[in-house]
This record gives sequence, C-alpha cells and structure tokens, in this order.
Amino acid sequence: MVKYLIISIFIADQSLIKMDRTSILNQYKGICSDVLGELTTKLNKSFKSFLMETLILYLVIPGRINFLQLGRYGKSCEQRFRQNFSKDFDWLEFNLSLSDRVLTGDRKAIAIDPSYISKSGKNTPWIGYFWSGAAGQAKRGLEILGVGLIDVDNKDCISLQAVQTPDRQTLESRDANLTDWYLLVIKSMREKLHRASRHVVADAYFAKNNFATGLQEMKFDLVSRFRDDAALYYPTLQKPTGKKGRPKLYDGKIDMANLDTTRVQKINIDNGDLYTLVAYSKSLKQMVRLVIWYFKDGKKPKLFFSTNPEMSGKDVIEFYRTRFQIEFCFRDAKGFTGLIQSQARDVAKLSFNFNASLTSVNLAKVLARERGIPFSMASCKTMIHNAYLLERFICVSGIKPNRRLNDKLVKELIEFAASAA
Repeated sequence: MVKYLIISIFIADQSLIKMDRTSILNQYKGICSDVLGELTTKLNKSFKSFLMETLILYLVIPGRINFLQLGRYGKSCEQRFRQNFSKDFDWLEFNLSLSDRVLTGDRKAIAIDPSYISKSGKNTPWIGYFWSGAAGQAKRGLEILGVGLIDVDNKDCISLQAVQTPDRQTLESRDANLTDWYLLVIKSMREKLHRASRHVVADAYFAKNNFATGLQEMKFDLVSRFRDDAALYYPTLQKPTGKKGRPKLYDGKIDMANLDTTRVQKINIDNGDLYTLVAYSKSLKQMVRLVIWYFKDGKKPKLFFSTNPEMSGKDVIEFYRTRFQIEFCFRDAKGFTGLIQSQARDVAKLSFNFNASLTSVNLAKVLARERGIPFSMASCKTMIHNAYLLERFICVSGIKPNRRLNDKLVKELIEFAASAA
C-alpha cells in the first residue's frame, strides 16, 4: 500500500522536469559544468563527474557530511570519495570564475580571515590551539585561513580558497610564525588575486608592520583597523628647508579626544561622525589614510586605515565594513555544508572538504541569483534536497506520468518547507 501511495504522489518521468527539477538540479549541474569548462587546467572525465556529484551532495545531505554519508546518498561508493578527496584541484580558479556570475560591482577587495574549526583526536594533522572568536579564547582544534572576494557595492562575498594553518610545532620547525604563514598563503595566490583586486581587507590582528610590508612587496594595499591606543601623528605642514639632516615627518601626536578639525575632512555616515586624514603610523612606519569614527553613544573612537594614502576615507570604511561578508560564508558552511564535520586524518582530504564546503555555498548563491530569488542557504539546501529525493523516487519507480498534470505537484513537493526554512 505504501509503495502505491509513494508512486501516486511522486508520479513523474525524465521529461517531466521542465519547471523545477531541471531549473534546480540540472541548472545546478549546468553551473558546475560551465565553470569547469572555463578552467585552464583540463580535468579527466572521471574526476569531473566525481567533483560535480560531490558538490551536489554537499547541498543534498541534511545531516553530518562525511565519507559514509557521501557513499549513502551518492551514486559512487564510499571508497571512491576517500580516494578522490586526496587529489589536487584548483579551487581558487574555479571560485574566481564563479565570482564573475555574482559579484557585479565595480569595487572589489580580497578579504582574509582565519576561522577556528572544532576538532579533536590525536591523529588529526596540525591540531593545536587556535583563537576562537566565538569563545573569546584559544581552543584546541584546527584553523583555516579563508580567502574571499568581496563586492563592496553589492555587499556580498565569494569564498575563493581555504588553507589549513599548521600547528605551532610545525611552524617552529619551519622557522616561521603565523604572520609568515598567512603571507606565504597570499603569495602562493598572488598572480590570480591580482586579476581580481589589489586591496586586501583584514581585521585588527593583521595591522602589523611585517604583514603590511609583506603585502606591499606583493603589490597589495592593506585595509584594516588599528588598536584604540595606536600612536598616530599629524603629517608636517613645514616645507623642506634645504638644510642638511632628515626632514621633519610629522608635527605632533593625534589626540583623539581633542581632534584638530582644521586638518581633517568630515564624512557623513550613520551612527556617528567620521573624519579622515593622511597620518603617520608609528607601528607601520609609514603614512596611511586614517579614518576616525566617533560614535554618538560615547564609545571610544575606532581607527580604520589603508596603507594607500590616496584611497578615499569613504572607501576605507566601506571596504572594511564589507569584510564581514566572509564571516557569513563561514557561518553558512558550518551550518549547512559540513565545514567542521569531516573525519579525515589527512591534510589533503581535510583541505578538499573545507573547500568543497565553501564552494557549495558559492554555488548556492549563483543558483539563487540566476533563478532571481533572494539568497537563503536554508531554502536553497531544502529545495535541492527535495529535488534530489524526488529524482531518486522517480528513478526507482520507473513509471511514465502525465507531465501536464504533475508540473504543479512537482513544484509543490520541491518547494515544500523551503519557505519556512
């Protein structure tokens, strides 16, 4: 009886999928196929089909995403996923191609942000103590450095690549620290990142001389935030005297409580007053474009800057505020596409999982944009999950229904619970 009930509800055939299944699953596959075809590195047919299946399953599987679950829901066996996860793939080039479909604004920047990954186990590679922003302390687990491309005009972000951070012992054996590692990661992507933007946006941790200098050597400008007690100085108004000796660089230290309004330019912004000027940073040992944000509620002013003094104050604050979009990518990947759920014990397999998870979120954004619907990770995952299950029911049933009678029914089944999500 149950069998006939299922057949009567999910009546459809392969030609039925005009409105919904085609425009969701096949459209999703079409996006993957088109971008893979644009890559300079050509993939063999087997790995290409594996990759497309994996990226679909990351949006289909409702619970924990690991090798066992991939084997259960997919058409391939568990062992195929284990073997192929150790292979290299150019996620950076793939996601840069995806970004052209979503990020249409004129102002773009490279956003970097480390993210803590909860993990335990003695055999997990590079496990150690890393800073967790949510917990406000260092916790045992893993860390990835996420590199994304933000669209300042449209307030959106596409994750480009995630690279796992080595633990302290591994870094010490290489005579390096965290900042050296982060610069090395960016350097490995430098040529492709240059095609997207020359601005790198990062939080206050990266407002260090060695990091800013390293970026400038790679032809990048840093947009970040100073500590509240940063030592900053007004540039000198004195003209060169022609005498021997080093010329004067600055006049005096900037007192945030008594700002010299004759030296600054005011910018209109919500929730406070914004002032900008070119200032000398003692910690960075260079002139920067400084932006000071005074809040109406009396909080300490926040100090934002760019190592490019020619950058406008408005651009500095808008670039930095858009940086938070990369954290939304981490949030969606952790909540819906298994960013923290891999049980692999190999650096290559972990890296594949991190990037497949973040790329799945990117693909969902592209799909939502091409379908003309507001992006919601929960809704996209629900619809693709429903469409995938419906397709499996159809294949198992092996029946030929009336397409015109069932278009509406199929649409309702696929969109079921998506609006609530």
